Amino acid sequence: MWPHALVALVDAGATFGQRVARRVEQHVPVQCEVCRRWSWARLCGPCRQRFGAERMRCVRCGLATGTALAACGECLRAPPPFERTVVAFDYAFPWDRLIGRWKFGAQAELACALAPPLATAVARDLAARDAAPPELVLPVPLAPARLAERGFNQAWELARRVARELRVPARADLLARALDTAHQAKLTRAERERNLRAAFTVPPTARPQLAGRRVALVDDVFTTGATAREASAALRRGGAVAVELWVLARTPAPAGRD
Repeated sequence: MWPHALVALVDAGATFGQRVARRVEQHVPVQCEVCRRWSWARLCGPCRQRFGAERMRCVRCGLATGTALAACGECLRAPPPFERTVVAFDYAFPWDRLIGRWKFGAQAELACALAPPLATAVARDLAARDAAPPELVLPVPLAPARLAERGFNQAWELARRVARELRVPARADLLARALDTAHQAKLTRAERERNLRAAFTVPPTARPQLAGRRVALVDDVFTTGATAREASAALRRGGAVAVELWVLARTPAPAGRD
């Protein structure tokens, strides 16, 4: 149980720090994390517009398609266990470098720059559908060893900030990583699926809190979808009636794929 206690302790300090940071940013300009020009936000408006303009996507998996689709060909062939995917931007310059600095460069503070675009994308999607937000917001969990190595779970840093903007409860203890799997970055889709098989579980104590609930699952990057499928399937088995994904960045389709 110690990872949950550690998360709660870190969150208590982080929440106070975030309040201070937000108050400071309201009165003191900062450098945009992309162009380094002075701005009133960590990501300036011109950079967000230039590199993160809204794109038409497959509603189901978030793949950029050039036209609005309820489901792309891949999702029609093999429907995923999640109902829809909301994406802030494609995993391309400059977001790939910024996310790399955040996750692997010990720059946890970049969550303050990266969470607002995702919150904006989610709010825009809910407004377009005239829909209420899900009842719970959960992060894709890290295994304890990976959490200790990195010092923070990037998915949780996004989830709790976006949930706060939407006034929805966020929980980091309702989905667990049962297996400490190998790094996924250089694996093929088939290798990722084998790597993640049975990797996620819902603790027995969490099942009553998931039963009958609509859930948003948050992650930083959607690549092949293997993580999203396994985690969503675990949540459905644990009692959630519907799962949607909120992801910061979506890897574009390989060349030659529709």
